[in-house]
Amino acid sequence: MDRTVIAYVIYLAVSIALTVWVARTLSRNGRVFLADVLHGNEKLAEAVNHLLVVGFYLVNLGFVALYLSDDDTIENTRGIFEALSAKLGVVLLVLGVMHLGNVYVLNRMRRRGVMEREQVPPVAPQQWVAPSPGA
Repeated sequence: MDRTVIAYVIYLAVSIALTVWVARTLSRNGRVFLADVLHGNEKLAEAVNHLLVVGFYLVNLGFVALYLSDDDTIENTRGIFEALSAKLGVVLLVLGVMHLGNVYVLNRMRRRGVMEREQVPPVAPQQWVAPSPGA
């Protein structure tokens, strides 16, 4: 079997396994975080969590597939390791950047929600005013 094909098979197997492992880990541990961001709405948190996982799979597996091809022919075993280290390193960086991006966005949403819940009016209401007849 051609060494380039061997490198492709190993790259696909490791990349897909890493993507599945990261997605499952993020899904399992992100559920609690999402419930907090969404003010305890467990059903909505589960739905958003599932949508995030599907998007994560689509983006990462699409990137893995696009990044599969290589113009160089692998001549020896050392070439297999070099090609795999470069390709898997980029895949791991993409997985990490996607994870950090998700955490950043969700943390901003969480902070905004906490700030809204903790806000009190600057002045307590002093009287009630009837709405105008034209409104």
